[in-house]
Amino acid sequence: MSIENLRGALPSYAKDLNLNLSSLTRINNLTEQQLWGTILATAAATKVDSVVVEIAEEAKQHLSDEAFNAALGAATIMGMNNVLYRTRGYLDGAYDDQRANLRMQIIGKSGGIDKVDFEFFSLAVSAVNGCSHCLSAHEHEVREGGMSKDQVNEAIRIASTMAGVAQGIQLAEALGA
Repeated sequence: MSIENLRGALPSYAKDLNLNLSSLTRINNLTEQQLWGTILATAAATKVDSVVVEIAEEAKQHLSDEAFNAALGAATIMGMNNVLYRTRGYLDGAYDDQRANLRMQIIGKSGGIDKVDFEFFSLAVSAVNGCSHCLSAHEHEVREGGMSKDQVNEAIRIASTMAGVAQGIQLAEALGA
């Protein structure tokens, strides 16, 4: 189970995604935890079972149990938060004065890993989920935490690649290709 399996499952019309996917593990300005946590979190955010399974198997080889769970925690909590804040944005701030009344303790505890890394995973998931409010908030946190624009751009590149790969895999599965 691996990135290589996903590359092999991508249809020929997704050659660009195949090449982009193969380049992700060569990113050298992120720690192993930042890289693999972001890959795993964004794979989980795509909601495509086969992509999640393939990435999770390989990510287990690169992440501690705590980091593995934090990446999945970032994907799930952002699944909720991105809906809330994206919707509030659509409503032009009319509900910004309302309490969310949603439990979000994992964010405060950073899933048991370094706060900047958890925020980094959350940034990438927010890119997949298309929430500009959460993107801004998490980008601010990681930049304040010392991450560079190049590193933030890598999170966005990982998110974009995983979203495209998931779409290509889902199409191939649906069409039996």
